[in-house]
Amino acid sequence: MTETMGTKRDRVHGLSNLVYACIVVSSILMGGCSQLQVRSTFKEADASFSQGNYGSSLKALGHVIEKYPTEGDRALFEMGIIYAYPKNENKDYQRSLECFQDLLRNYPESEYRHDSERMIFHIHNVTLKDRKIAEQQAMIDRLRQDLACKEAEITTLQQKIEELEQRVFSMEKGPADKILIEKKKRRLSLLSKGSVIKAYRIALGGNPDGPKQRQGDNKTPEGTYFIDSRNMDSRYHISLHISYPNERDKRLAKERGVPPGGDIMIHGIKNGYSSVGALHAGSDWTKGCIAVTDKEIEEIERLVPNGTVVEIRP
Repeated sequence: MTETMGTKRDRVHGLSNLVYACIVVSSILMGGCSQLQVRSTFKEADASFSQGNYGSSLKALGHVIEKYPTEGDRALFEMGIIYAYPKNENKDYQRSLECFQDLLRNYPESEYRHDSERMIFHIHNVTLKDRKIAEQQAMIDRLRQDLACKEAEITTLQQKIEELEQRVFSMEKGPADKILIEKKKRRLSLLSKGSVIKAYRIALGGNPDGPKQRQGDNKTPEGTYFIDSRNMDSRYHISLHISYPNERDKRLAKERGVPPGGDIMIHGIKNGYSSVGALHAGSDWTKGCIAVTDKEIEEIERLVPNGTVVEIRP
């Protein structure tokens, strides 16, 4: 009986030791498995980071925090680094600060504590610096806009000064007493007492070489004429009528048996096309008239009274 009881005790004791050993081994195996999974997840996060896939890296680290909180301090530290990483196009300093602050709050004994404190200090400085840079850049942009406005104002004032100087010069010289048109040079000059007041680029008739001989030849006349009338409501803004044909032109046309033509004017751009401006003088587009810009014909009209001599040279 005594042996039997001893044997039972031995068996119970042995069974207890076996159960304990199983529990210990199981715990070791489970712990080892968890460590392997954590290391694998950190490896995955590192690989994504190296490839520049920062979103995937953050996702993997977030998985560590959720599944393996004992390793959360490392995960939070690495997340904070990624959020503040300069090459991360979606970097977020506020999220980075939150990661480091969570680490300090939830893992007071962490080996990453000191480095996290340094990172918080660094991010505060970077944020302050970025804010100052943004403010300075905004100021630079405003100053550039102000400068552009000032430059436009200066250009406008310079134009007004030039116009006023020209008017003063014209008033000193008096109104023009002659208009000289040089066809080959495509130039119209206003003269007063032999001095040139102003010169302009011009466009002529579509067939400019040689003198006008008959109606419809698209030639600009050559000879001496005068301004005999003006039209302030012309289809070409303003027009000054030239006294073509003179007696010589009429006689030559009669000898040829053709009509001499008429309606030769100095005028502006056709109504509705004034925006062409000085580009109009790039080709001869009139039917025999002399064309300038709208602004120029306004100036010429002010300086040229009726009766002013018009000399048209080849």
